[in-house]
Amino acid sequence: MNKILIVSIFSILTFNVMAQEKIVQTAGRDQLGEFAPKFAELNDDVLFGEVWSRTDKLGLRDRSLVTITSLISMGITDNSLIYHLQSAKNNGITRTEIAEIITHIGFYAGWPKAWAAFNLAKSVWAEDSVGQDAKAAFQKEMIFPIGEPNTAYAKYFIGNSYLAPVSTEQVKISNVTFEPRCRNNWHIHKATKGGGQMLIGVAGRGWYQEEGKPAVEILPGTVIHIPANVKHWHGAAADSWFAHLAFEIPGKNASNEWLDPVSDEEYNKLK
Repeated sequence: MNKILIVSIFSILTFNVMAQEKIVQTAGRDQLGEFAPKFAELNDDVLFGEVWSRTDKLGLRDRSLVTITSLISMGITDNSLIYHLQSAKNNGITRTEIAEIITHIGFYAGWPKAWAAFNLAKSVWAEDSVGQDAKAAFQKEMIFPIGEPNTAYAKYFIGNSYLAPVSTEQVKISNVTFEPRCRNNWHIHKATKGGGQMLIGVAGRGWYQEEGKPAVEILPGTVIHIPANVKHWHGAAADSWFAHLAFEIPGKNASNEWLDPVSDEEYNKLK
């Protein structure tokens, strides 16, 4: 009889490459559509629709890093830099990382440019200083570490999540932490035989929901068994940080399909 192997969170080891997502941008047409329609077209359809959408060649996080470095080096600290700083944050660059990035840029691009960029970055990441305190307090509630930002799968989440390997030998397990309101997209663990996923609540309060069924509250010690081929999502409650252990049960022809985000309208119905 084969032993069941436990694999780390969200099919990291069994995840198949998903269809490339296309970036949708309308800023060019919104602001310059009538005055400079060709420029607007190139901005929206080529720069963002083609270049930024080549995520199979270079991820969004790395493209944000290259872009903000280029803008700061040229001394561009207007709304375009603010936009790209906000995008960098959304693409997983943390408050600590942006401070180190701009410090490094300062030695090569110039100290005044770094100062100007810091003034903008402080406002973009302002709420994170409060979030860091809450994150540190949550860490004290559980025995497993919060880990590092889940940047590799950030595009499949609303809000920030973190991954921490708990075991890498014999049984591979990761602890997953969600900030308040963070949740992953609807997704399906597909398999023709076996498969599925299992969650174990560690700390805080969260939710699990299968399509067409009421959401189930997850508290420390709650065990959730997720059958293969069932559309579902899971994440934190609106008023609580949340962490769970998660592992995927191997199955025949196993794959993971990421679907639409859980809308605010759906999420806000949960209490």
